[in-house]
Amino acid sequence: MAKYSLEPVKVPAVETKYRRIKTPLPVPESIPIFESLQESEPRSMMGQPPIVWHKADGFTVEDKWGNRWIDWSSCVLVANAGHGPRQVRDAVIAKADQGLMATYVFVHEDRAEFTRELQSISPDPDNYHVFLLSTGSEATENCIKLSKSYAMENYGPHKKYMISFKNGFHGRTMGAQLAGGMDKQKKWLGETDTSFVQVPFPDGFKNEDTSFELFLKSLQDQGVEPGEIAGVIVESYQGVGPDFMPVEYAQSLETFCRKHDICLTMDEVQAGFGRTGKWFAFEHYGITPDLIACGKGISSSLPVSAVIGREDIMGLYAPGSMTSTHSASPICIAAALANVKLLRESDCIQNAAKLGEEIFIPELHRIQQKYPDVLGCATGKGLVGGIQVVKPGTKDPDSERAGNINLRCFHKGLLMFAPVGVGGECLKVAPPLIITEDALRESLSVFEEAVDEELSGRM
Repeated sequence: MAKYSLEPVKVPAVETKYRRIKTPLPVPESIPIFESLQESEPRSMMGQPPIVWHKADGFTVEDKWGNRWIDWSSCVLVANAGHGPRQVRDAVIAKADQGLMATYVFVHEDRAEFTRELQSISPDPDNYHVFLLSTGSEATENCIKLSKSYAMENYGPHKKYMISFKNGFHGRTMGAQLAGGMDKQKKWLGETDTSFVQVPFPDGFKNEDTSFELFLKSLQDQGVEPGEIAGVIVESYQGVGPDFMPVEYAQSLETFCRKHDICLTMDEVQAGFGRTGKWFAFEHYGITPDLIACGKGISSSLPVSAVIGREDIMGLYAPGSMTSTHSASPICIAAALANVKLLRESDCIQNAAKLGEEIFIPELHRIQQKYPDVLGCATGKGLVGGIQVVKPGTKDPDSERAGNINLRCFHKGLLMFAPVGVGGECLKVAPPLIITEDALRESLSVFEEAVDEELSGRM
């Protein structure tokens, strides 16, 4: 994983329409803040480029010392409608002024309106219900719970297996990590639940076999019969890339699930709400999931998540038996309701589709092709993309070089979150969906400059 020094470095000054760098980085005056956090937080919280956020607006982020970055992080795919859109801020302020801060699961008006909004963008508004929660991990946990509950209710305890994919990520709680596909994240579990089974993901790079036959063979090799499977959960694109399934594979998976009455969950926590140029990324595959896990971009701001799913599955639990303390927390729901209306009424989603197809993804591919020996592949759709940095002539992750490129971008006024991926090799890019064409072109130019400097040896 990338490591960022707290030793201030003099970097060239930058002054453009969208970027400004005028101090050493990290800012010397910011060091006491980082040192204080080192004394009060676990070290796991200190993994990002050393910036102290002070203000974020639209698609830029500023510190309090006069520096400004074009944001390619979107708070890790949260700020889809941009940072602090006026409609969302006004809704939050109005709700606070109303005096409604928390309700448990007592009803409030916005809850009814927001569930109807989410119902309206579901695959079948007449037959899908909405369960509101706080985090993406909560959403995926409940999808797992509902899948297993549906199977047990209708077929008995033998239909127990939860199938997910290698290199997948569904959150950091126990059920989410049992379903996750990265072994190093499961060490803390000790012995794992054998009803959670992973199969290869058809990304075409780390795993070149993209046939659905591999899915079937992997189940057979692990002794899992189709009639024993309760659910399949898969990210609409894997966050380590982003890596997408071939359309034919996704459709074969849906057919398989229908044939054996298996709950198909699409994890849209980071993929949904316009990120790929559609409301949900699974729409690119032409499939209909039984359950949809939502989060992050659902509010562009405050913590909200949701499960959207078939009424017969969502209705398995009696009143009071499937709830969460902060389900539909009024201020969070006010933000999310304003955000979804904004996404619906503005051109954010169309902007993501247009810029992604015409500029963003083609440019990432072009940059990757300049150094194909060390930039293993480029992937993306809409306004999410990534480049895998590998050791020359291999597919082995090169986290050090990926970290160096990331840091160079930071020094130039382009902010990305730390490299992701199986081995910290992926430079993942996700600007707010409201980014303009000129800002996108400027940021791509900065990114290419950083890549050139790192890979060609120029300073």
